[in-house]
Amino acid sequence: MSTPESPPPAADRRTLIADTAIALVAAAGLRGLTHRAVDGAAALPAGSTSYYFRTRTALIGACYRRLAELDLADLDGAGPPQTPQDRDAAARLLGTLLHQWLTRGRERQLARFELSLETARNPELEPALRQAGLAARARAAAVLAALGAPRPGESAELLAAWTDGLLYDRLAGALAHARPAPDPAELTAVARRMIDAALAPA
Repeated sequence: MSTPESPPPAADRRTLIADTAIALVAAAGLRGLTHRAVDGAAALPAGSTSYYFRTRTALIGACYRRLAELDLADLDGAGPPQTPQDRDAAARLLGTLLHQWLTRGRERQLARFELSLETARNPELEPALRQAGLAARARAAAVLAALGAPRPGESAELLAAWTDGLLYDRLAGALAHARPAPDPAELTAVARRMIDAALAPA
C-alpha cells in the first residue's frame, strides 16, 4: 500500500522557490515575479512562497543568494580546485566560465541582470546583493594575488566589472543577436586580455 509523499524539507523548498523565481524572471522579467506565480510554476500549494519569503524584497534577496551559490558552483566545476598558477591557466578557467554562462547558463545570467537592476529602485535590496557578490570577488582576488597582483582586491573589482560588461554585451547588447555562437577559444583569448589588464601596473 503506497503512502502519501512527504513534502520536501524546508531548505529544499526554499531552493526550489528561488530556482523557480529565477526562471520566471529570465522568462518574463520582473513583472512575472509574484508569489502566486512562483507557487504555480513550482507546483507548490498556494501560499507556500509567501510563507518562506513574506515580501517581494525577501524573495528577490533569496534569488540573489541562490544566483551567487550557483555561480560559485560553476567556478568550482570549471577546473581543478587549486588556484591557477599562471595567466594562461587563469584565462582558460575564466574562458570556460564565460562560455558556460553564455550558453547553458544564459537564462540565469539574464535573470541576474534583471534582478540586479531592481536594487537601483529598492535600496533595501542593496545588502543582499552586496553579500551575494562578495564570495565571487574573493575568489577572483585570491587568483589575482597568486598571479602577483599588488592590490588583488582592486584588481578583482575591475575583473568582475569587465566580466559583467562582456556578459551583458553578449547577452543583451545592441549586437547580441547578430553575434556568432560563443566560441571557447575566442572567450579564452578575451579572458587573457582582461586578466592581463587587471594585473597591469597602475
